Amino acid sequence: MPLLLSVESDGSLREHLLDVEALSVQEPKIRVRDLTRVSDDGSLILKGVSMDIPKGMIVGVIGPSGSGKSTFLRSLNRLWEPPASTIFLDGVDITSIDVITLRRRVGMLFQLPVLFEGTVADNVRYAKKTGSELSVGQAQRVALARTLANEPEVLLLDEPTSALDPISTENVEDVIVKLKKQRGSRP
Repeated sequence: MPLLLSVESDGSLREHLLDVEALSVQEPKIRVRDLTRVSDDGSLILKGVSMDIPKGMIVGVIGPSGSGKSTFLRSLNRLWEPPASTIFLDGVDITSIDVITLRRRVGMLFQLPVLFEGTVADNVRYAKKTGSELSVGQAQRVALARTLANEPEVLLLDEPTSALDPISTENVEDVIVKLKKQRGSRP
């Protein structure tokens, strides 16, 4: 069941249910409670965000540039350290989970992928080019493959198709839908 989140101008999130199939009564995979983030200069980035994301749901977050979408995603795997007792994974406060363990469980693919030093093969056994010799689109595909190789329970995608052509974008979207079908019911 897809859910679309829009970041409002005041930093709050608004939920838009795209499919009104019966909602699951199980414990959510991710629970966010009153998450607020203020920038170093005092600007409000996120304001009291609260939501439950059921297991197996594909969620989209939309909003204008600079509205806090990436900050919200980064908080879900502690690239930005959220306050204790604001984000839970399977009912456990993520600030109590070892950060490396959490990031293996909650994988993230960035808009501008970061590749490791060395060849692409060192990143995901892909040709003999170095990461710096790849186009942004190729680097995004390598970074997605590397992220998926860890078999994360949750996959966070920050504009993963921004540098891809329409056919590659469709392929990435198809992979995500297939993964949801294959892994969405896994414990």
